Amino acid sequence: MSRDFKLKERWEVLVLKLSDQFSDGDPLELDGIIYLIGVQEKGNYHRNYKKDDKINLMHIAICKLLEPYCYYEFEYFDEEGWPHYIVKENLPPLKAGEQSVLMKEAIVNYFLEREYIL
Repeated sequence: MSRDFKLKERWEVLVLKLSDQFSDGDPLELDGIIYLIGVQEKGNYHRNYKKDDKINLMHIAICKLLEPYCYYEFEYFDEEGWPHYIVKENLPPLKAGEQSVLMKEAIVNYFLEREYIL
């Protein structure tokens, strides 16, 4: 089975499962899933976040997702519990479709590691 087909299959399973759990079945988009990962990484699940905090949560998620690819490295938690990362290597220039594939692959791997999907 090709890698791309397996990624597509796992992505569809993940979107369905997350959508059922967090959006009453309405399909979550990539940004929504990244936001959920940010909330997971921050750890404050039952809090209403302001717009700036939501952007920060998405940044945390992207850093966490790209950490295994050696683009970011966890540095520390600040006094409010926000994780901070340092840039280890700049991302190469990617086309929009390539960015999407990279993020989907990183998200699928994130949830595979946590055994949320198989």
